[in-house]
Amino acid sequence: MNTLSTGLFIFFLSWNVFQNQTYTRLNLKAFSQQITAAEVQLIDVRTPEEFEAGHIPRAININILDREDFRAQVDCLDKDQPIYLYCKMGGRSKRAAEELEQMGFAQLYDLRGGYLLWSSFQ
Repeated sequence: MNTLSTGLFIFFLSWNVFQNQTYTRLNLKAFSQQITAAEVQLIDVRTPEEFEAGHIPRAININILDREDFRAQVDCLDKDQPIYLYCKMGGRSKRAAEELEQMGFAQLYDLRGGYLLWSSFQ
């Protein structure tokens, strides 16, 4: 396979992976507008200590690092309603979105930049 063929193969493979992703990463403005527009399921996936140090109003804390408890708590959420996720910078909320997606949740939104970005504008 030549360099051009390899590059095209990687591009199409990456595009296919991107297209299969059902959660959406939102910028701060879109995330803020959507969580204030209606009653939403807003989840902070950081540790309880991080949550206590500061969080977005009306968020509930479901720690992604405690895998068993995380799965048990999200099982109680409404799969037909949108879920908005955030963590410190975006890594853990991305993992949470992927896990929720596997559990059958379809409307998932992740705050790009996480709580660090949110708190810098509050």
